[in-house]
Amino acid sequence: MIFRFLLLSDEVEDFKREIQINADATFYDLHKAIIKSVGYKEGEMTSFFICGDDWEKEREITLVEMDTSSDEDSFTMEASVLDDFLEDERQKLMYVFDYMTERAFFMELREIITGKDIKEPLCTQSVGQAPAQFVDFDTVATSVTTFDVGENFYGDEGYDMDELDTEGFDGLDDVAAPSDEEY
Repeated sequence: MIFRFLLLSDEVEDFKREIQINADATFYDLHKAIIKSVGYKEGEMTSFFICGDDWEKEREITLVEMDTSSDEDSFTMEASVLDDFLEDERQKLMYVFDYMTERAFFMELREIITGKDIKEPLCTQSVGQAPAQFVDFDTVATSVTTFDVGENFYGDEGYDMDELDTEGFDGLDDVAAPSDEEY
């Protein structure tokens, strides 16, 4: 049985990848196929999230074992087989590739092809450039625009700070703050 996944990005409008993989492969095999299809560097912290219909994260499958409380089940990519977690077409997943900023690909199990197997995962469709693997914070910092808070900021060119009526603010220091009992 083959799973056909569609990957999309909310950062790059024309980005799309389709990956076909055997249903009995692991999430680690899928991880490697994704990394290869987008040209990302291996060895970075990544996770899959099994999601509900509204993209709410339900179950995490991590690249490496994470310290979690004993109340939570912990799943790793190498030990987790795809068809143990996925059984329905249209199942939604997220693949978080930049852990620091939680940037991710949105994935959907588009098709379950029964009666067939493939030797290794295949990227069957590749459209557009993948988003950068990491956000360059130096570039972001230099591209942030600043607001002009000069004298025209409030929309009155003739505004003069000396015209501020401070009389309405007199006596505020004398007013006692309400006590908890007054609430």
